[in-house]
Amino acid sequence: MTQKKTRHLRLFIMTILAVIFWTVGSGFYRNIAADSEETYKGLKIFSDVIELIEKNYVDPVDADQLMQKAIQGMVRSLDPHSSLLPPEAYEELKVDTQGEFGGIGIEITIQNGILTVVSPIEGTPAYKAGIMAGDKIIKVDGESTQEMELWEAVKKMRGPEGATVVITIIREGVSEPMDFTLIRDIIPIKSVRSITLKPGYGYVRIANFNDSTSQDLENALESLESAEIPLKGLILDLRDNPGGLLPQAIQISDFFLEEGKILSIKGRQKKHQKIFRAHPNEIKRDYPMIVLINGGSASASEIVAGALQDNHRALILGVTSFGKGTVQTVESLREGYGLKLTIARYYTPSGKSIQAKGIVPDIEVKYRFMEEDGADEGKYISVKEKDLKNHLEAVPHGQKEDETASEEKKKETKKYKMPSAEHSYGPLKIEELQRDNQVSRAIEILTSYEIFKAINR
Repeated sequence: MTQKKTRHLRLFIMTILAVIFWTVGSGFYRNIAADSEETYKGLKIFSDVIELIEKNYVDPVDADQLMQKAIQGMVRSLDPHSSLLPPEAYEELKVDTQGEFGGIGIEITIQNGILTVVSPIEGTPAYKAGIMAGDKIIKVDGESTQEMELWEAVKKMRGPEGATVVITIIREGVSEPMDFTLIRDIIPIKSVRSITLKPGYGYVRIANFNDSTSQDLENALESLESAEIPLKGLILDLRDNPGGLLPQAIQISDFFLEEGKILSIKGRQKKHQKIFRAHPNEIKRDYPMIVLINGGSASASEIVAGALQDNHRALILGVTSFGKGTVQTVESLREGYGLKLTIARYYTPSGKSIQAKGIVPDIEVKYRFMEEDGADEGKYISVKEKDLKNHLEAVPHGQKEDETASEEKKKETKKYKMPSAEHSYGPLKIEELQRDNQVSRAIEILTSYEIFKAINR
C-alpha cells in the first residue's frame, strides 16, 4: 500500500475519533458518553492494529481488503442474515429478484462451511445433468470453493448463455468426486406452477417470492377458478420455499383474506414498526385451502402460512417450518456496496414470533413418497434457523418469552424426511403428486370437507 493511501486511511479513522470525542464533550447523557468513550477506545485499537499490520506483517497487505473483512466480520457477528455486500454481490442480489439470468440453474447455500445444493431448477442444465439436492460443490472450474463467499460462488456459476462451466461435487454414497460440465443457459425465475389434481381441486406450488410472484399466482388462480367445474378446494404448496420479497408475501396473503391482520413487524426504530392488513378482494375466494410446509419453508413463505393459519383461512399440513422470523433491508452504500441488515422481527396476526421456532402445522404429516414396491422417504433435512450461528431469539433481549416457547426451545432438533429435489422443484405431474403422501392427505381432507358439507345441507 502507498504511503498516501495509508495516511488517507488513518485520517479517516482519526476523523471518526474526533467526532466521537466532540460528542462526548458536548454534555450528552452519561450512558451515551460512556458508550462513545468505549467506541473511541475501540477505534484507537483498530487504528493501531491496521498500522502494525501494514508495517510489520510478513507480506504486503491491502488496507482496503483489511477494512472490508473487518466490517464483514462485525456485521456477521450480529446474526446469520446480515452482511456487507461488495458491488458484485449487491448486483447478484438484485438479479435474484428479477426475471431471468444466464447460469446453470441451481439454488445453493453454505451449510457447515460447505457450498451445498439446495435444489436444481426444473428444465435447467443442472437439472438435466442430474445435480441433486444435498450435493456438495467443492470446485468451480477447478477452483476450490472452500473459502468462497456465497455470492462469489453464484457469480462464478452464472455467465453468458452458451458458455461452459465445470463444477465438481461430492455426493453421499459416492466414493469419488464427480465432475459435471454444464453449458449455461438463460434461467427464467419462474416461481409459480399450477395444475388441476382432479375436477374442482387445484394445486399451486410457489418456489420463491420474486417481483413477478403475485402476478403469476393471480394468473394461476384465474385459470383454476375459471375451469368448467368450480374450484372446491386449493392446495398451496410452500415446501422448500426459501422466501424472498416481503411485499410479495403480503400481497399473496391478501389474495385469500378479506379483512384482518396479515403481519406486524417490530424493530428498534419507529419506521421499522408496521402492521399490514388485508383488504377486500374483487374476487371472493372462499373455497377451503390447505397449505403445505416443511423444514425448507422459510421467511416469506412462513409469513403467508402464519397469516392464513392465524386468520383461520387455511389448514396448515406438513412439518414445522424453518423459523426465520426476521426482516432484512438492503441499504445502498458508496462505491456500489450494500449493507444487508436485520432491522426487525415479524409477528403473525396472533402476535406469535416464529423466529428460531417456525410455523407449527395444524396437522403433522411427515413426507413419504409412495412407490409400488414400498416407500422412498427421501433425505434427512434437519438444519433450521435455530441451528445457525449467531441466530436471534424469538424475542429481543430483556423481554420474557412465554413458557410454551421456552419449552419448545429445549426440545431436540427433529429430523424429518423431505421431498427429493426433483419432486419438489421438477415439473408438475399428476402421477407424482398422487404418490406424494402429503398432497394425498390434503386432497382427502378437502374432499371429506365437501362430503360433510353435502351431508349437513
